[in-house]
Parts: sequence; C-alpha cells; structure tokens
Amino acid sequence: MNIEQNLMSSNLRILSANIKNNILTKRCKFSIAKTVDIKEIVKEHKYESGLHNNSNVNLYTSRTHTCDELRSEDCGKSVILCGWLEYVRLNRFIILRDGYGSTQLITPENASTELNDFIKKIPLESVLMCYGKVKLRPVEEINKNQATGMIEVIVDQLLLLNAVDTKLPFQLRKFNKANESLRLKYRYVDLRYPEMQYNLRLRSKLLMKMREFLINHRAFVEVETPTLFKKTHGGAQEFIVPTHEKGKCYSLVQSPQQLKQMLMVGSIDRYFQVAKCYRDEGAKSDRQPEFTQLDIEMSFTNQDAVMLLIEELLSFVWPSELGKIITPFPRLSYEEAMLTYGSDKPDIGCSAKISNWTKYIPKASKEVFSLVLKNSEDKLSKKQINDLKTLISTNYPDVKFSLLNIRLLKTFKENLQKIFNGIDVEAVLADYNISEHDLVAIASGSKYKALSALGKINEHFKIDYSSDARWRFVWIVDFPLFEMDSNQIQSVHHPFTQPQTEITSDNLLEVKGFHYDLVLNGNEVGGGSIRIHDADLQTKVIESILNIPIETMSHLVEALKSGCPPHGGIALGVDRLLSILCNTNSIRDVIAFPKTFEGKDLLSGAPTEITTEDRKRYHLKIDNVEKT
Repeated sequence: MNIEQNLMSSNLRILSANIKNNILTKRCKFSIAKTVDIKEIVKEHKYESGLHNNSNVNLYTSRTHTCDELRSEDCGKSVILCGWLEYVRLNRFIILRDGYGSTQLITPENASTELNDFIKKIPLESVLMCYGKVKLRPVEEINKNQATGMIEVIVDQLLLLNAVDTKLPFQLRKFNKANESLRLKYRYVDLRYPEMQYNLRLRSKLLMKMREFLINHRAFVEVETPTLFKKTHGGAQEFIVPTHEKGKCYSLVQSPQQLKQMLMVGSIDRYFQVAKCYRDEGAKSDRQPEFTQLDIEMSFTNQDAVMLLIEELLSFVWPSELGKIITPFPRLSYEEAMLTYGSDKPDIGCSAKISNWTKYIPKASKEVFSLVLKNSEDKLSKKQINDLKTLISTNYPDVKFSLLNIRLLKTFKENLQKIFNGIDVEAVLADYNISEHDLVAIASGSKYKALSALGKINEHFKIDYSSDARWRFVWIVDFPLFEMDSNQIQSVHHPFTQPQTEITSDNLLEVKGFHYDLVLNGNEVGGGSIRIHDADLQTKVIESILNIPIETMSHLVEALKSGCPPHGGIALGVDRLLSILCNTNSIRDVIAFPKTFEGKDLLSGAPTEITTEDRKRYHLKIDNVEKT
C-alpha cells in the first residue's frame, strides 16, 4: 500500500522522523471509542507521567500544550501537540493550529523518506498529533508576529488523527476571505478562523464574569424562565408555535418581561438570566431572529440604582486588554439627544452637533435644522450623496432636505437663498464658521422627523476622537411614554413602564416615563425601565389608553393585585455588546451558529417544509401556491 493509500484510508498512521525507528506499519483502528493507546506511545517514547504543564486547558487531553503556549523558556521540553494542519512549506515546515494559536513544526534534516512523503500528501486542515522537542529558532528566523514565534518543535513522530477527505469550500486565510453566505453554510470550518475563536472565547469569559459579579458580589439569583409562553399584543412580532391541541399555539417570548415581573411578586427580589429571546421581524446587521440578553430585575429600586448597577457590572466584566471605561456614564434626556445629534442613540464625541437655523429665516413656517460637517466636501462621491438623499426622502418624505457640498462659497450662498428665501446668509456663515470644502445638511419640517433625517447623516460621518474616548457610553433618559403612530396611541417602549407624572387625557403625548437606554459608540446596548406595579394603573394603560384587550394580560394584572413591590430592571444585548467589543461588522460574527440577513440557517437549510404527518398532528393547512 503506497503513502497516498495509507493516508486516505480510515486507519491512523504514525510516522517516525528516525528512519531506524520507522513504525509506519504500526496501526490502530480509528473510532470514537478507541483511537490510539496513548499509554503505549508515551512508554515507547519515554514520556513521563505528569508531562502536562500546569495549564488547566490541557487536563483530560492527549496533548501537553496548546499551539499557543510554548515559549523560549520551554526550550528542551518534550511535548505533544494536537491541531489542524494550517500550512506546509518546503515539505519540512508545518504550521499546526488549534483554537488557541499556531506553532511551527520542523522535521529533522535526516527525517525518513516515508515521513517526508507522508507530509507531502496530507491535505490542509487534517487533524494531527505531534510528538517532538522544543528548540529556539535562529535569531534571523524569529517571527515577531506570532506568540510562539521564538520557538519551533522538532518533529519526532506525527500521528494522523483524521485526514480531510473532501474538498473544503474555502481555505482559512486572513486575506481573500470567502463571502459570508459560504462561511455560514460551512460554519464548522469558518469557526476555525482565529477571529471567530477570539470572539466566542471572549463571549464565554464575559458571560462568566457577569454571572460572577451578579451572584458572588451582588447576591442575585439566576432563574430560567420559559421561552414557550402566551402571545402578547404590541411590540415586535412573535414566532407562533403550533401544538397538537387544535387551534391553540404557544408563542416564543420576545423577552422575559412579564415573567420577571411576576418573579418580583414572588419575592425573588434580585433576578437575572442569560435569556434567549425571539423576534419574527426584518433582519439587520445588529439583529437576529433569536438573540441573547442579560436580563435583570430588582425590587424596591429606582432608576438611578439600576443605572449604577449596570455601570459597576460593566466595569467589573470589561476585558483588560480593551482598556478601561470611565464611570459614571454621562446622561442625556431624549429631548437633548434629538436636538443635539438627531438620534436617541448618539455616538457622543464622534458626531457633529445639530444647529437650529430658524432664527435666521424670517417668517419660517417650520423649524429649520442644520448639520455642518467641516472639511467633508470630498468625503462622499456623487453616488453616495444621491444614495443619502434617496434614504432621507424614502424614510422622511415630509421633510424638506438639502445636502450641499461647498466648493465655492459664492455658489453655496446662492443655493442657500434659493432654498430659504430671505435667509441671513452672512450671519449663518459667521456664526458657524462655514467655509469652502465643508458639507452642510439642512432639514425642515416636523421637528423630530427633521432632526432624525440629520441624525441619519451623522451616522455616515465620524469625527476624529482621542484615544481616551474609545468607549463612548451615554445614558438616554426621560423618553416620552407614548407616541402617535398611524393615528393610534402606542407605547414608545412597552406598556409596563412607570410614568413620571400622572397620566391624563390632555398630556398623553407629553408625559415621560422612567425608561433608560444605554448607548455605546452610537449603538443601543441596553434598555430598561421602572415598571408599573399598581394593577389599576396597569389596567388603565393597557385597556383604556392602548386599547389592548385586558384578557391578554390578565395573568400579569392578577399578579400585580397579589402584593407587588415597586420594581425595575434592564436588559443588555449580549450579542450587540460583544460585536462592538470585537469590532465586527455584524452580530453574526459573535454568534456560533447565526441566521442570515433573511433569517435563514444556511448550515442546515432551515426553515424547511414539514411532513404530512406533522401537518396532521398540528392541524396545519399550508398553502404553497403563490397568489397574484
């Protein structure tokens, strides 16, 4: 049997670097139950018991070190490494990679012909075990970009644990990465990327430290609440789960909101949960149909206390390699955030501030707002400018919007006069130091819609910031409790938020709630509120103001009547927070097995059609015919 046949067979192969001690003929049938007799190999190669280093990561394994552990002080040690074959050079230099890092292996100059032929035939990404000795690299060959770049391992023997016997869909290279859809379809390969390894391991550490802080340092109780619950009105669209009971369904909860409130009634006064949540709505880069929250609720608390808890929690869990965060976080009211940045999730310190130009325009029928972006005239192509204008006109059709590149001040003045007849152009130029090469966005119309339009422009431009402002946290508070949407009163967040003042028929759109959002670098990473704990007030909000049938919330109202303490809480978006910390383009890069933008699972092909038997069991009739 030749080397290639040996390689591609289902048997393991052990090859020695010493031609006199070649044990190519030694074989051990590979299976899950029995791989290779490690004790026999250790004895044969004089590896002593207790060879493992002090790192817990190597306990209960066949290796002595990971591929990221060996350093110059390990020179002379006999080691066992396990990992994936990442790269082969000159048929002698092997890069072995595992989930922790990479190590260079090198075969001796007098290595057996069989070993050299063996290495030549091994497909990349095959799984190997290496027995060898650590030596220092020559000074001129030290790799300063690799943690193990000071050393290499001289191969004594190689064990092929599993050869790749299919064509991999893509090679794991930092450059020229495969497109995301291909990476998601073969996620089990994509997970080997060092970036994915880092992201998922950081996620694990962060969640562990959150639990440590809340349980060990703040005496919280972790309680698991059900994800199969009752469909509720309002909020995001929920996934429906059919049952074998005809006409009756569960709903996958979009958050444990009502359940955690009932825990407060039940005297579990300091609750938290790493909760899986579900929303059946359009996907975005920072959203998934299923996502993870750190959910927290406390009794006998107030808004300031909840915010303090989160600041202390984040300070405790913040990875040291990412610098420090400064607490307390600044606070902005919803009104201030909108007037200043045009957004309720502003990137403070990295966004231009909005100005009110109404005073410069005689007899202005509506307020006029402006955003002056210094030295930004050449930062957008004509296509990008047109795309932004289309975005604004599509989302804010009633807003009068202009985006002006200032190449010549004379032309800018003329354009400004055409847009706003009688505007005091000279005063505008002087007060805002407008000059050539600036970019000016102007919006007028309904106050908050005009401000929001400028906020969209702010999202596309980032002002340079100093290194000490890497993590820009801000609390947004004093949100309106209700808003008008399609001529109907809606909750701005949810119907369980405690109002700051008494609600009357005359102040529905003016009353503010005890709601607070946490924003990091222009992204909402958390939100919570002090809850309504009075059954009569909760009934009024649900039934009389929002016109939601009270029967759908009767379980919550009955709980509030049973002696409910004042309480409040918050939920942190774990995926979104980690995406910011890992500097990824999407939360999909911090989730092991995410869905696509359209909510599909490319790995398994879900969602898929169900069988006729399942349709009968769950009383489903599915119409597959598209209607025109």
